[in-house]
Amino acid sequence: MKPFYFTISDSIQVMVIPDADAHMDGHPVLTYSYTIYSVSPGAPKSETVNTDALLTPDKRKNPDYLGTIFFDQPYKAFTYTCDGINELNGDQVQDIIERITLYRTHQSLWRL
Repeated sequence: MKPFYFTISDSIQVMVIPDADAHMDGHPVLTYSYTIYSVSPGAPKSETVNTDALLTPDKRKNPDYLGTIFFDQPYKAFTYTCDGINELNGDQVQDIIERITLYRTHQSLWRL
């Protein structure tokens, strides 16, 4: 799936990569896990990111990898897993969850 970009608290730019893309009867089914990477300030938001390379087990070695957020029960339970070099604090995770929820509830944003 195509990544989407936004800035969270503390002016940190992130790239969010949905881990799966499924369609049922022509309607998109949004994934429940999202891999998070930091983006250098001023870096272009690329439409040609090789998401397959960024979703491999080697992602943990990437200094820009910030972890994965799982939507266990949308609007109720979330899990943040940081298994890489850098991690987000609680406020940053909450900010990302709110932004992803916005994308999930407003599918027009999803088709950027």
